[in-house]
Amino acid sequence: MTRESMRYDIVIVGGGPAGLAAAIRLKQLSPDCSVCAIEKGSEIGAHILSGAVMDPRAMDELFPDWKAKGAPLNVAVAEDRFLFLREKTAFRTPNFLLPACFQNHGNYVISLGSVARWLGQQAEALGVEIFPGFAAAEVLYDEKGAVKGVATGDMGVNRRGERTDAFQPGIELHAKYTFFAEGCRGNLGKQLETKFDLRRGSDPQVYGIGLKELWDLKPDKHQPGLVVHTAGWPLESDTYGGSFLYHLENNQAAVGFVVGLAYTNPYLSPYEEFQRYKTHPAIRSFLEGGKRVAYGARAIAAGGLQSLPELAFPGGCLIGDDAGFLNASRIKGSHCAIKSGMLAAEAAHAALAAGRAGDTLASYPEAFRQSWLFDELYRARNFKPWMAKGLYTGSLMFGVDQIVFGGKAPWTLHHGHADHETLKKKTEAEPIAYPKPDGVLSFDRLTSVSFSSTNHGEDQPAHLTLKDASVPVNVNLELYDAPEQRYCPAGVYEIVREAAGARLQINAQNCVHCKTCDIKDPTQNIVWVTPEGGGGPNYPNM
Repeated sequence: MTRESMRYDIVIVGGGPAGLAAAIRLKQLSPDCSVCAIEKGSEIGAHILSGAVMDPRAMDELFPDWKAKGAPLNVAVAEDRFLFLREKTAFRTPNFLLPACFQNHGNYVISLGSVARWLGQQAEALGVEIFPGFAAAEVLYDEKGAVKGVATGDMGVNRRGERTDAFQPGIELHAKYTFFAEGCRGNLGKQLETKFDLRRGSDPQVYGIGLKELWDLKPDKHQPGLVVHTAGWPLESDTYGGSFLYHLENNQAAVGFVVGLAYTNPYLSPYEEFQRYKTHPAIRSFLEGGKRVAYGARAIAAGGLQSLPELAFPGGCLIGDDAGFLNASRIKGSHCAIKSGMLAAEAAHAALAAGRAGDTLASYPEAFRQSWLFDELYRARNFKPWMAKGLYTGSLMFGVDQIVFGGKAPWTLHHGHADHETLKKKTEAEPIAYPKPDGVLSFDRLTSVSFSSTNHGEDQPAHLTLKDASVPVNVNLELYDAPEQRYCPAGVYEIVREAAGARLQINAQNCVHCKTCDIKDPTQNIVWVTPEGGGGPNYPNM
């Protein structure tokens, strides 16, 4: 069946902060420019999950009058607390000893999903065409090999690959330039990195998994604008990670935990570590008497400047987390995403004004190198490499890096390994005994998934694919005791033992699209591909 096609000046894949900021900036610069944005979630914001404390710097540039326009940045940070946790105790670092990256004066505690929805409204008001529920499944190339657009996935195909009565073919979206803003570990972004060798000269990208819950707190325990970060327990000192607890408006708090995916023990479960964290006396004191109302998880691209790929290629570019624009030391990425989208939009505007199309937007990476965003990421470049050396050594050395050298030390550390290369064999690791959930502060995985409103059509093709179906048992189970059972935060992967032997069961309907399996699988045998549009989580205001 022939696919229909639509043509635009610019097509943007992804309706997050980067993609929407790019669309808005394009229409601000050239109201007659035709811009289309597609989003795989059921609506703008449905797949957005972040802490989040927002630095408004990029928003100030995009909309100097954002307050008058009603942007949902309503809670200014009132207080910072940074705690080092031991199992039963907490030590608060005096604020005067905190590097500037851990201080949040002038920032806002937000729901990034709500901000994305607001940005979507602003984009549509400027004439951007936004199509939620449509997943970009294929990159389209012209006869010279340049990107000419994308095709959305077919709808109404069953798990056997057969067309049902509800079949609708995908649509081709052609553009003079295509922006890829899929978020962390974008499916098409991975393909583009390979095709155009975009990672040449870059360090491996390194990741974390961020898990988050939204809680309604008792009013007497709620402190609007309070920002609490922790390091230490429950993780061992050689494992990178930490937590956040952000007090929003309306007696709500965002509670989250991040684990670096370079961890070595195959028995470690980021989900279970998060559940343990909430039982610490310094944290449970906020949560007791409250009620959890939402849950989700997503991967975080934390490699920083050293891990950025080439940003532009013939016919398109990578923006936001699809490229890896996140400042791990500040635990912030939304302002980076917005700025990267604006820089790409300005480069495309100049190209279109000059009558160009389909070439490489070289002025985009050049503008990035001259921007405050480059300077910020440069100052933060050694954070993750230092922290890879352990909590205490890393904290000390990064403190020296920031306080003594102001982030401009005469050396740059590098990431030596991709995250999937770091697991020890099960015979070399110590199993971890996690407590059973109490149903009050800690919860089991499947109950948590129900708080993400995740849904996939039961009969659609599985979007979690295996290159070799024998590897999960013959390699992962045999050598690593099937770590996919533990690193997945949604109970997708399950080893089922039957008379005929063990097998891996993939419960794809549970998937919250965090991409951790695509990153951490030790043999890179699991490949996450785009499911039918509109599937996945439906986060309310995460």
